[in-house]
Amino acid sequence: MPVVSKNSVIIDSHCHFDFAPFAENPAQAWTQAQQAGVKAMVIPTVGNRNWGTVAGLCQQFSGLYYGLGIHPFFSHQHSAEVVSELTTELAHARDDYRCVAVGECGLDFAVANVNRDQQLEWLRAQLILANQYQLPVILHCRKAFPELVQLLRQQLPKAGGVYHGFSGSYQQATQLVDLGIKIGVGGTITYSRAQKTRATMTKLPLSALLLETDAPDMPIAGYQGQPNRPERLVDIVTVLAQLRGETYAHVAQVATLTTTELFQIKV
Repeated sequence: MPVVSKNSVIIDSHCHFDFAPFAENPAQAWTQAQQAGVKAMVIPTVGNRNWGTVAGLCQQFSGLYYGLGIHPFFSHQHSAEVVSELTTELAHARDDYRCVAVGECGLDFAVANVNRDQQLEWLRAQLILANQYQLPVILHCRKAFPELVQLLRQQLPKAGGVYHGFSGSYQQATQLVDLGIKIGVGGTITYSRAQKTRATMTKLPLSALLLETDAPDMPIAGYQGQPNRPERLVDIVTVLAQLRGETYAHVAQVATLTTTELFQIKV
C-alpha cells in the first residue's frame, strides 16, 4: 500500500459496507479503512431489504453516510408499491443528517428479461423525490446511457449527483458533467487495458471527479478474485494522480472537497 500523508483525507463515495465481508465485523473493517486515510464513506442502498440495515450502520459508526434508493438490478425483488415505500422512508429520514442521497438508482438494461418501462418509471420517480427532498442522486447505468441522459434532462437533479463506476468515453462524461453530474472514479482505472477510461480521467476537470471503490465489487488490479475493500481507495487515488501528473495530496484534497460539497457532509 502506498505511503499516505497524514493530511491526505479521502472519502469513499460508494461502498456497499453492509455486504459481506464487512457485515461480519464492521467495526474492524471501518477501523482498517480509517487507518488507510478513508475518513468518510457513502453507502448506497439497493432496495427496501437493506434501507434499515444501512441506516442502522450509519448510526453506529461516525463517518458513515447513506443513500436511499431502488437499484435497477434488483427491480424484480420489489412490488409496485416500492416507490410509495421509498417516499415514506425518505420522509422519515428527512431529519437524519446521515441520509445524504437518493440512490443507488438508475437503469440496467443488461439484466436478463429486463422490464425497461418499469426501470424508467422508477428512476423518474426517484429523480422527482431527489428534487423534492433536495438530495443528490447516486446513479447506476449499464447498456442504457442514451436513455439515462434523456431522463436526466427531463428531470434534472437540482442538487446534482454522481454517475458511479464510470467506464465510458470522454464525450459521455462531458454530457453528464454538463448536467451537473459528477463522475465516479473506481477500480477500472487501475487496469492498463482500460485505456479509454484512463484517458477520460486525465481530460476531465479534477473537480468533476469523485473517488469510490464500490466494495466489495469492482476489484482493483492485483486483487482480482478477492472482495474489494474501502482501504484500497488509496490505490485508486495513487493511479489517478499518476495518470493526471498530479500529487496524491492534491487529488485527495480536491476530491474530498467535491464529495463533501455534493453530499453536504463533514470530515
